[in-house]
Amino acid sequence: MSDYNYDEFSTGDYDLDNFRGPRVGQKAPDFELQDVNGAARRLLDFDGEFLVLELGSITCPLFQGRRKSMGSLKQHFPNVDFAILYVREAHPGKSIGAHKSYAEKQTVAQRLRTEDGEQRTILVDDIEGTAHSAFGGYPNAVFIINKKGCVVFNADWNNPEATAKALKLLLKGKPANVKSYFKPVPPPMVARTMGRSGKGSFLDFLKGLPVLIWKNLIRRNFLLLINRRPAIGPDADC
Repeated sequence: MSDYNYDEFSTGDYDLDNFRGPRVGQKAPDFELQDVNGAARRLLDFDGEFLVLELGSITCPLFQGRRKSMGSLKQHFPNVDFAILYVREAHPGKSIGAHKSYAEKQTVAQRLRTEDGEQRTILVDDIEGTAHSAFGGYPNAVFIINKKGCVVFNADWNNPEATAKALKLLLKGKPANVKSYFKPVPPPMVARTMGRSGKGSFLDFLKGLPVLIWKNLIRRNFLLLINRRPAIGPDADC
């Protein structure tokens, strides 16, 4: 097994300067995955006008902090499909550690449904993170994909407000020229998520916090501010 499923979080596990996921206008990678019940599901086999795919894990404070807002989006856009790609644990600890097997990963992912009440489709990536890597490897990226499998909106860090604006534009037949700024989650959410993960996770997070603030909250948002956001039509074929 590779070191993909790290035991301790480090900012060095992520290329925070270059997001390598599929860009707007590119084909979204497709995979045969399993949901939390073990049923086979094709990632790009969806019925809605678009698929909103969010990457996440139970130990990611950003993902956990967005879940309520993303659940509201699911209710407000009934003609759109929403799915979660369950990836490696962002902040493993003593209670919820790095995945040692696919069965373990699926069991932890299932807790999103049974304990957290998550209603979106949860697709579990393989133990080596093949789909996660193909979608850029970040812990909480989001992609909107059209029926032709084309990425029509993406954000390396999900911002539900921006995702909602993008969906509204796309459903009106317009390009989703929306800038998705990085927003941290409240400290209590961080504390709850780390507490659930267990001993070690919070200390690892604190060690990386200065880098996270600089590269995500400051540098990334500034570059997003001064640069144009690529956008294509909702029915684009790539």
